[in-house]
Amino acid sequence: MARLSFFLIFLLLTDSFAASGALAGQYEGVASCAGSTCHGRNEGDGKVVRQDELRIWQESSSKSGAHSRAFAVLSSPRGARIAADLGLGNATAATACLGCHSTLARDGQRGARYRAADGVGCESCHGPSSGWLSSHYAVPASHASNVANGLVPLEKAQARASVCLDCHFGSDKPGQFVTHSMMAAGHPRVSFELDLFSALQQHHNFDDDYKRRKGTTDSVQMWAVGQAQAVQRSARLFAQARYGNTGIFPELYFFDCHSCHRAISDNPGASRTFETNPGRPTTFGYPPYNDENIIMLSAVARVLAPGQADRFDQASRNFHAAMAQGRPQAVAAAEKLHTAAGALSDEMAGRGYPDDTAFTVIRTIAGSAIRSRFTDYAGSSQAVMAIDTLLNALVREGRVTLGAAAGIRANINRAYAAVRSPQQYDSAAYRAALSKAAQSIEALR
Repeated sequence: MARLSFFLIFLLLTDSFAASGALAGQYEGVASCAGSTCHGRNEGDGKVVRQDELRIWQESSSKSGAHSRAFAVLSSPRGARIAADLGLGNATAATACLGCHSTLARDGQRGARYRAADGVGCESCHGPSSGWLSSHYAVPASHASNVANGLVPLEKAQARASVCLDCHFGSDKPGQFVTHSMMAAGHPRVSFELDLFSALQQHHNFDDDYKRRKGTTDSVQMWAVGQAQAVQRSARLFAQARYGNTGIFPELYFFDCHSCHRAISDNPGASRTFETNPGRPTTFGYPPYNDENIIMLSAVARVLAPGQADRFDQASRNFHAAMAQGRPQAVAAAEKLHTAAGALSDEMAGRGYPDDTAFTVIRTIAGSAIRSRFTDYAGSSQAVMAIDTLLNALVREGRVTLGAAAGIRANINRAYAAVRSPQQYDSAAYRAALSKAAQSIEALR
């Protein structure tokens, strides 16, 4: 995979974040997977799977080990300060923290070897193992039979996105929603991009055996479905009163942070620092909804599901407009946005794509049809992540050489530089760098 910028890795996989899994069955703990005949070898020399997955998960010098470090973050000065400011007591015992910084297992679901201190363990993503642990490796077990016994089919884009979103966006399970109060106390901003997260946390090889058992993973599909699922999750949680509101205020987690967190000046000649966004008919003076995933999904829909694109765009516009009408109208519009995003997710997950699709998606993201929507830090960050992710996919698939990708890296890094800090966000410089990067990639087609 082509080199990822430090900023991108820092933004997406700060150790404070982690993924969690389903809540059915019993969680047997990381130690149940750690034997040398299972996944605890020092070298990846297994006949079917690597069998050194635990080593990769624990790697202290790599982002691949971020999940294993998630619990330890709670004991850091930052974690302790956040918990103290919120009145949570010891962060390592607070449900509001443990839902994402450890494997989410309730009382009665914890096997003898389960330990919350293991952080985000195997079962956070693969699901509670009580139904399949003793049989998943034995003849005549198959991947299909393991899934039937409770293994999460992470090779499927929608299933994987659902698992990752639980913590890398939020869910209605205990301790899996980052509130505005948490961010005010110091919790990092939450951002999500499925294909990149998958690449950084990959503990397996996409070899012939994997393809025989689980099929071929399509990076374009994974990225696109991840965007659709993120919009669905956002709309669904916003529509729930317990998440959409905090007292008399809306839950500001859902909105664009930087629309409010700007410098305030009494200078009558001060220029405004925002731009009008044509895809977001939000009434002047109202904080805009964070639509970074909506922008990306609008772009990809034109390529991968054109029959659904207009419906989705109309639903998103109506949702933004409803923010000035009242909570009931906004909830009704959120439900329609959820439905439109779900239709896109289902269509994109149900088909494959030609080899040149990534080129087309990159060109569309940077194209004039949506370039004017890159008016905000969050949406712009999401777009450069998308182009970087899809370029890496082209390298992995042999469509672009590593050397050619390295030649394009300067323009991508310039786009990253323009969004390195929200305080210095430069939309014009960003759009120029993104356009040049996309043109360079298109030239390799």
